[in-house]
Amino acid sequence: MTLNVRDLSVSLRGEDILNQISFEAKSGEFIGLIGPNGAGKTTLLRAIMNFITYHGEVAIEDVPTVKMTHHERAKWLSYLPQERDVAWPVSVETIVGLGRHMQRSAFASLSPADHQVIADAMAQMDVAKFAKKSVQELSGGEKARVLIARLLAQGSPLILADEPVSGLDPAHQLSLMQCFADLAQTGKTVIASLHDLSLSAHRCTRLIMLEKGRIIADGTPQTVLTAENLRNVYKIEADISHKDGRIYIQPEAVVQS
Repeated sequence: MTLNVRDLSVSLRGEDILNQISFEAKSGEFIGLIGPNGAGKTTLLRAIMNFITYHGEVAIEDVPTVKMTHHERAKWLSYLPQERDVAWPVSVETIVGLGRHMQRSAFASLSPADHQVIADAMAQMDVAKFAKKSVQELSGGEKARVLIARLLAQGSPLILADEPVSGLDPAHQLSLMQCFADLAQTGKTVIASLHDLSLSAHRCTRLIMLEKGRIIADGTPQTVLTAENLRNVYKIEADISHKDGRIYIQPEAVVQS
């Protein structure tokens, strides 16, 4: 599976948000979108999902996504937005099951195999114990894990997640990032916007750094998370250390302009 983003630009209310973004994502990659607030990470994910108007092209296996039906896109793409609110007082199991319904024609019933996928997704995100509970009874972090389970249950080869670890405690942040890394190793493609630089470096195979709607750096964590990039893009001085093949980022001071 190959996702191609070519010369993608987005303007909202007369302001340029993305400027000629181009990159290719392939099966087996776990790509972290990083950059300061307002860099364009959420806009990029929403454009790939065809939620907003853009110039340029987004294609999967050389088929532009704008030519796909909603059902066809759902077979290729699954998406976790920043917003974690659930408006309906329905059970956790029902919410997670919506992921499988997106892969089925309207009114088609779920098979025993579908129900097993749902159960596996709930177990993976540690929400099986809440299966019969109303999702509105859960904490914010628990709701986030339910929505991630729905994303996993959808089973699409390309997963887009906007700040997926937001609202999760450290243990569930680590387990989710490992889950995404494991999915990439099975051949899926994961693209997630992230703010924790060390967490990104430990689990992502590749980082794309954005600033003011442009790609500033694209490559391995070691090549992207340099002192110069952190200083120029994040406006911070940071201690960068390496241990057991991993890179650790400890912000230390704000760069004075």
